[in-house]
Amino acid sequence: MPSVYPVEESAVSTPLQARPGVETKRVLCASCDISCNVTAEVKKGRVVRVRSSDNPIFRDNICMKGIVAPKGFAHPQRLLQPLRRVGERGSGRWEEVGWDEAMNDIARRLRSIIEQHGPESWAVSESPWNTCTDSGLARRMMNYLGTPNFISGVALCAGNTAAINRMTYGWFPMADFMNTECIVLFGHNPRRNSWVPVYNQVRRAQARGAKLIVLDPRKSSSAERADLWLPLRAGTDAAMCLGWLNVILEEGLYDRAFVDKWTIGFEDLRERVSEYPVERVAAITGCDAEMIREAARMYATNGPSIIPWTPITDMQRNSTSGIRLHGILRSVCGYVDVPGGELLHGFHPDVVPESEIERHDVLSEDQKAKQLGADSHPAFTHRGQAAFREPMKRVWGHEFPNQVAGCYMANPSATFRAMAGEGPYPVKAFFALGNNTLMSFANMPLILRAMMNQDLIVVHEQFMTPTAQLADYVLPADSWLERPWLHDSFGWSSMVRPAEKAMDPPGACESTFSFWRRLAVALDREDIVPWATLEELYDHRLEKTGMTFDEFAKTYEIFFAPAQYRKYEKRGFATPSGKVELKSSVLESLGFDPLPYFRDDPPPNPEYPLMMFTGVREDEYFQTGHRHVPELRARKPEPILFVSPRTAKHHGVREGDWAEVSNPTGKISLLVGVRPAMPDGLVRIPHGWWKPEMKQGAGHLSGALTYSDAMLCPDDDDFLDREQGIPHLKGIPCRIRRLDAAPEGAT
Repeated sequence: MPSVYPVEESAVSTPLQARPGVETKRVLCASCDISCNVTAEVKKGRVVRVRSSDNPIFRDNICMKGIVAPKGFAHPQRLLQPLRRVGERGSGRWEEVGWDEAMNDIARRLRSIIEQHGPESWAVSESPWNTCTDSGLARRMMNYLGTPNFISGVALCAGNTAAINRMTYGWFPMADFMNTECIVLFGHNPRRNSWVPVYNQVRRAQARGAKLIVLDPRKSSSAERADLWLPLRAGTDAAMCLGWLNVILEEGLYDRAFVDKWTIGFEDLRERVSEYPVERVAAITGCDAEMIREAARMYATNGPSIIPWTPITDMQRNSTSGIRLHGILRSVCGYVDVPGGELLHGFHPDVVPESEIERHDVLSEDQKAKQLGADSHPAFTHRGQAAFREPMKRVWGHEFPNQVAGCYMANPSATFRAMAGEGPYPVKAFFALGNNTLMSFANMPLILRAMMNQDLIVVHEQFMTPTAQLADYVLPADSWLERPWLHDSFGWSSMVRPAEKAMDPPGACESTFSFWRRLAVALDREDIVPWATLEELYDHRLEKTGMTFDEFAKTYEIFFAPAQYRKYEKRGFATPSGKVELKSSVLESLGFDPLPYFRDDPPPNPEYPLMMFTGVREDEYFQTGHRHVPELRARKPEPILFVSPRTAKHHGVREGDWAEVSNPTGKISLLVGVRPAMPDGLVRIPHGWWKPEMKQGAGHLSGALTYSDAMLCPDDDDFLDREQGIPHLKGIPCRIRRLDAAPEGAT
């Protein structure tokens, strides 16, 4: 995802260095969620090479996943024609059909389900970085038809961070790496082939003297380069932040002027923080008390400092408190919307944001009230975000700004339970676009039951994923090399970047825009998607610039206005009080603790003596993708769990053994890797493993049942964040045992 770039005004295009006989296109890589500006080299209408951008702003922002993308998209197993299931669900029997026939039948069946069960019986799961050309159309279609049940993997990654940040200062801030003096990484470990722009910016900041603090149970590569490394116990991020605040408030290291004028709830916060003296926090986190003090002082006195977004705090049973505490640390130290701190961008005034395309205003209040999970875990649902409608309009000019697709979502676990027949009403139609839903959330056994209980499943994908294998229709999707893209930072910032289409999609592959346009037409609701082409939609969004999308893409590589700081001095903050809410009025109105807290793990279970953390993305892969690419699989052919030497010896496993990891939710098989950097008693589980070459269909799912970390992730109350209802993935009880033989499909 983008961050602040070292330019003062919109950056115009730079000449591309072409080779003879090769055409060059400026594109945005969507091999992960960063969306790096890269260059595609085209020969005879096909992309033959992807390389780093010629623009010095973006140079060197590329990884192995982007480099091998042309070969990955040309893979012989790529889906090229619409497929309709002809056997039982999961039977693996398909027939080819045309797009018109498929969409007409999908529309007929969806209309029938809505007539029988109501529009809320339709749910959609979508990943914004995979469905780049959606432009808000999924939410728009759902809002017009009357269903609030949109879910996304962003509920566990950045989208929920955006929604929770609002409860402190009314927006999701972006870290100013270029001017900061201190960087704090909570478990995040940007690397040369993972979150590459962040890695490069951290290194550049360190080179000019910025401090780096890393909090991570492992001695990661970032920890090795840090000024301070705090090896905290997995899942104790919120406790650590409370300890830092204890030091900062007790020693008077906060920005008194900002706190007095621009915050509410400071004395209540001080009282709560007093419950977490450093010695108690040291006992909870396993870190040295004096090192905790040193880190807190470094953050507060070496500023302006930043705590960049981290996926780690998103995935904990104390996620809401942890995210809030990051915001509170930024606020009391005066690092909000200042150079070198955390910037509140808002939308670009001359570009229609995707939030406006979504039209949340057309969904009735009665239907919003039916959003699954909103009664028990409302934080990012319509109910949880309702109090921000007026403040958002006042400060940012939009009543329903949706950042990183993470606002106004249904709760995933509640949605899957309704799909399985265990909810307040039935959900019988499910669409997955660019999202391998089965493996992307907690409690995969539940999700499998949910999918098997559907009347209609539609998947828009590039490959036959485990989710697609359970569908009624699988529709072939284009790739980021085969479509234009107007990228607005997922609503996170005011920066807008265009990408050119580098080549035509193969076969009958079509864009997400085309999917929603076709569905609207098939439903006789062309008015919902009135733009005939994707370019027409982009032209609409760029109308205030006076340019068409084609003109815009040829002129700019990144488009934004010069930064403005301390905007709150004119408009206040987009919270109900207009100030930074250290004590959240919104959480209090919803019946939750308005102050941050730490909730310790459930009592130990002697049957499962180890703790595991999952959600780790390996350099070769992103989420559940890329396992089909030979060059990447050659580098990482098998899923590997990491344990310390002492833990390995105690549990009778050695480097290269196959082991079973199990807990009450499920079990999987992984290769053992013994790593001295791992703390004793902790097991690292990689995310998103399946093997496309293995047998497809129910009961097999290309190895997902054997290897996927989602088989181990519980979603019962003990392992859910209270306010959001998202799962705890950073400290789950488990056990391991050595297997006498490798599982089926192992190399």
